[in-house]
Amino acid sequence: MRIGLVGNPRYAGLESAIADTARLAAERGWALSADPDLSALAPAPLPGIDPDAIDLLVTFGFLTSVARDGAREALLAFAADEHRLSPRSALVARIRSVDGTVREEHIALNDVVLHKGGVARVVRFQVLIDDEPMGPVSGDGLVIASPTGSTAYSLSAGGPVVVPSLEATVVTPICAHSLGVRPLVVRADAVIQVQAVDPRPTELLVSFDGQLTALFGPDDTLEVTRSTKGVVLVRFGEPGFFRTLRDKLQWGDLTDREP
Repeated sequence: MRIGLVGNPRYAGLESAIADTARLAAERGWALSADPDLSALAPAPLPGIDPDAIDLLVTFGFLTSVARDGAREALLAFAADEHRLSPRSALVARIRSVDGTVREEHIALNDVVLHKGGVARVVRFQVLIDDEPMGPVSGDGLVIASPTGSTAYSLSAGGPVVVPSLEATVVTPICAHSLGVRPLVVRADAVIQVQAVDPRPTELLVSFDGQLTALFGPDDTLEVTRSTKGVVLVRFGEPGFFRTLRDKLQWGDLTDREP
């Protein structure tokens, strides 16, 4: 089995987790590869990841499907074909210059966020859904999320929880300055365009899954729609999206909680 390792280098206990994975791989004869930042934390340097030459990509980070102490069992279960697959849609985001050329293009599993940089004041956006103006939005920014990302930044900004298997996209204003502006759920293949409205700020940023960031110029257009490339997540144990909500987000009232 060929396994790639990625994750946040600031993740607590990451070095120990990688060492445990490396020992298990050595026992089983599995081939390991890793991002450069993680390779440096391994007991011995690991080669870089070739996306076309791995069977499983393991992510060490926040809200993963397997807890730290269950990683070994999960890897063994995957090798024994004791798992299920959960296909997820992703977003493709393009930043177009004033002449229409694509200056940046990225794929995001969770969300694309247009937000303020060093600007300490309200910004205004014009949002179009399939070329139809949704109307100007005043606030701190805008989150465009996939169903998978609906429980991330979008949720904290007041957006709805969307079941991951649903084909939809969520548009959630960040700290909107009008009670009449609410999150929207649109078709997954809708084309969402966002433009800054006068007075156009010069310090706006676009973030992709909170990992990559690009500058957004005063005359740029952000265009987001469903990507033709999806992501397949690996799940173990009994299925249950709502169980995950209860366990990780404390969904529901307090009647079934232990004192």
